[in-house]
Amino acid sequence: MGHLYLVRHGQASFGAEVYDQLSPMGRQQSVRLGQYWRDKGLTFDTVLTGTLKRHAQTYAGICEGLHGAEGTAAAPLLWPGLNEFDSLALIATVHPYPLKKPDTPELYRHHFRLLRDGLTQWMNGVVSPVGMPSYQEFRHGVVSALDHIRKNCSGHVLIVSSGGPIATAVGHVLGTAPETTIELNLRIRNSAVTEFAFNPKRHSLLTFNALAHLDQPEHASWITHA
Repeated sequence: MGHLYLVRHGQASFGAEVYDQLSPMGRQQSVRLGQYWRDKGLTFDTVLTGTLKRHAQTYAGICEGLHGAEGTAAAPLLWPGLNEFDSLALIATVHPYPLKKPDTPELYRHHFRLLRDGLTQWMNGVVSPVGMPSYQEFRHGVVSALDHIRKNCSGHVLIVSSGGPIATAVGHVLGTAPETTIELNLRIRNSAVTEFAFNPKRHSLLTFNALAHLDQPEHASWITHA
């Protein structure tokens, strides 16, 4: 029986010109997760990540927490199927006009209402966002990573990815409807850990969206979503 840990990247740069970059808080979250695992004596036999900058930076932070600033870690297996969807392309399918920078609570909520609408239509095959695969192709990229782990890995396996692929993995294992998968996606917090047990035949969900590494009162302000 193997154990798979799926980690959403640390806080990125929501609202900035370039989103795909960890914020200082995102780096702190990642290092703290590595420290938590170090204290538990956890090490990983296999690591897969998407190819986005925030995935690499999150894994680097985890490694720093696990091994110290001077420590070394095995290079991950890069898996493009673990990359996130393009949220702006999805929003453009339902709101083909420039959006204001989401710098107020109402604009933030408006952004995610549009994203939920775009996701729903994409996942049901209603729209084809520019530059994006179909949802079935996106889902295949995620499932192929799970299949690879099931067939080729054992022990403790780490995936560092984004909310969309992690929610898709959970939806695949549980057989959820698209609408439920979307709600899972929009609930996943930065640096949160989702756990599967696996064997050569199947994956089984153990935990979802956990933040045990941020349970202490001094880390309460480190819990973020975007």
